[in-house]
Amino acid sequence: MSSVETPSEVDLLIVGAGPTGLYAAYYAGFRELSTAIVDSLPEAGGQVTAMYPEKQIFDVAGFPSIIGRDLVSALVEQANQFKPAYLLGRKARTVTELDDGGYLVGLDDGAELRAGAILITAGMGEFSPRPLPAGDGWLGRGMVHFVPALEEHRDQHVVVVGGGDSAFDWALSLHPIAKSVTIVHRRNKFRAFAATVRQVRELGVPIITDAQVTALRGDDAGLVEVELAVASDPAPVVLPAQTVVAALGFTADLGPIESWGLEITRRAVTVDTTMKTARERIYAAGDIAAYPGKVKLIATGFGEAATAVNNIAVALNPDAHLFPGHSSDVS
Repeated sequence: MSSVETPSEVDLLIVGAGPTGLYAAYYAGFRELSTAIVDSLPEAGGQVTAMYPEKQIFDVAGFPSIIGRDLVSALVEQANQFKPAYLLGRKARTVTELDDGGYLVGLDDGAELRAGAILITAGMGEFSPRPLPAGDGWLGRGMVHFVPALEEHRDQHVVVVGGGDSAFDWALSLHPIAKSVTIVHRRNKFRAFAATVRQVRELGVPIITDAQVTALRGDDAGLVEVELAVASDPAPVVLPAQTVVAALGFTADLGPIESWGLEITRRAVTVDTTMKTARERIYAAGDIAAYPGKVKLIATGFGEAATAVNNIAVALNPDAHLFPGHSSDVS
């Protein structure tokens, strides 16, 4: 999929091309709304594409499990039935309200487009991996934050640093193909789901806790070994490693969205039951949307996208029905 020239006007601009945004694009097409999707990443799929395209996802309705890359591909195919305009590798910078109730949206490349409404599906916003202090100079030379292609690590010794879901998910995914996988965590408690931790333990993956990575060493060919300081061992522990996965979490920034006059709490946009924000014709869905009792799941985002789009359809055309009928009734 390639980015296209910015259209001059659309009914709906979707900010964020992750799973929720892609499903919203499909649903907007189903409601006969012209749509554009803008995303700062060069490919559709959001965090799924950038962070875990090879990871098995287990909580999407209708799929016992599905690989992240396959889910994104299916969502793009579904959305493309209605030909949304993909504005990838670009950011929505400014929103200026127009006399007709719509918005003039300025992009970071200087382009502008008019949108009848805006739906924000930007996940956690612009995210940056937390650095591994001992990894200075090794990024791309043996240290990575993501594992977009598992096969690149076949028959390697891999050290995964972290104690959250991503660290244990990468360990599970890499275990069948790597020569060895070891998890290193600075504490003896984990943020990852207990069931995932149990799976990793049952596979026999070594887990070294109360440990810090103190050095990465290698040669011109790449990374060779990792040195650890372990609380229970007075001597440094050295592990062979061709790859270190620094799964230490991310810092998130909503970027320009914070200047759009919305109600924002803890890096999330407050919405009502229609998914409308504090501004008319600006809605939010997915992980970026906040309301009491919110559960952050891909499945939740799909439902919120449909709720938002149906209410947007009525906001743009008061004569439209909120409930459009079931898609299965459409021949």
